[in-house]
Amino acid sequence: MTSRADVTILPLHGKTPQIHPSAFIAPGCRIVGDVTIAEGVSIWYNCVIRADVNRVVIGARSNVQDGTVIHCDSPKPGRPEGFPTLIGEDVLIGHMAMVHGCTLHDRAFVGLGTIVMDGAVIESDAMLAAGAMLTPGKRIPARQLWSGRPAAFMRELTDEALADMQHGVAHYVENGQAHAAAVAEALHGTAQA
Repeated sequence: MTSRADVTILPLHGKTPQIHPSAFIAPGCRIVGDVTIAEGVSIWYNCVIRADVNRVVIGARSNVQDGTVIHCDSPKPGRPEGFPTLIGEDVLIGHMAMVHGCTLHDRAFVGLGTIVMDGAVIESDAMLAAGAMLTPGKRIPARQLWSGRPAAFMRELTDEALADMQHGVAHYVENGQAHAAAVAEALHGTAQA
């Protein structure tokens, strides 16, 4: 087990989390098992990523905001591969989301406080609105906004909305670097005290 800056990185079942050196992992995070985190990713304060029964993959420059829980679904009779959680590149996951055994394609947007369940898919440039719940096996097509509990189609997304989403991704990459520097400085200062 590795613990640094109140971050727990825990191997389990012979699988150790693979985290790119450029990723920002904030204090309070717990990352367990078969997890792959690519370059430029930011995992914000007090997130849990638990890949104990399947794998979790997070693509380049994606961000997982504060308090989010990411898990996966184990293999079962009739579904021997279970449901891994596969998150593409440039994905934005809002604060306090629950992401479980689903697929988020490149540039997907998951609003704060949402739930994305087993076998659900959010295609590229699609958005699940804040507070919504995408139930098992549902699919949000590209460039659509879904909302509600259970989530349903609301409207097509405009080019302007998509540009705003990508601006948010760029902001989190930059902000993650600033937070990483602040955490490193705090740890360095503490070590010298």
